[in-house]
Amino acid sequence: MLNLANSLTILRIFMTPVISILLVYKWWRVGLAIFLLAGVTDALDGFIARSRAQRTELGTILDPLADKLLLSATFVTLVYLHQIPQWLFIIVVSRDVILIGGFLVVYVATGKTTVSVSKMGKLTTGLQVATVLTTLLARLSSGIGSFLPGLIYLTAAVTIASGFDYVRRGARALSR
Repeated sequence: MLNLANSLTILRIFMTPVISILLVYKWWRVGLAIFLLAGVTDALDGFIARSRAQRTELGTILDPLADKLLLSATFVTLVYLHQIPQWLFIIVVSRDVILIGGFLVVYVATGKTTVSVSKMGKLTTGLQVATVLTTLLARLSSGIGSFLPGLIYLTAAVTIASGFDYVRRGARALSR
């Protein structure tokens, strides 16, 4: 059950508080480097799980959990440091809480435990990661900061749309 892919996912979970600590103490470059390393482990664990047939039930739970922990902790830290607006954090976390609650309702009602990630969900995660990266890069280079406000609004809009999409999909699963 604990294979290389799952070990990389667990490593990503352990990187999460390290990144937040580095950012709180304004070690922007090192925090960015560890955040990027966490992204590499995310890509690697998926590649390894698929290419080596190491997909496990544990991995299907841990991987999205690691992603949510990493993004939520980073967003909390960036809000604390006044680098991103509080309302964006509220949108991101509210969507995740609604999705988790919806998953539990569907599971209790139908017994189905599989959740397929939608294209909109993947786009949302990508935009959230891009928002964190752009925010961190803006701390290191003044030129990139001009893209941040537009990216923040785009991330918020797609996060909301994705939340509605998942609620619609969950309602459809319940009506079957």
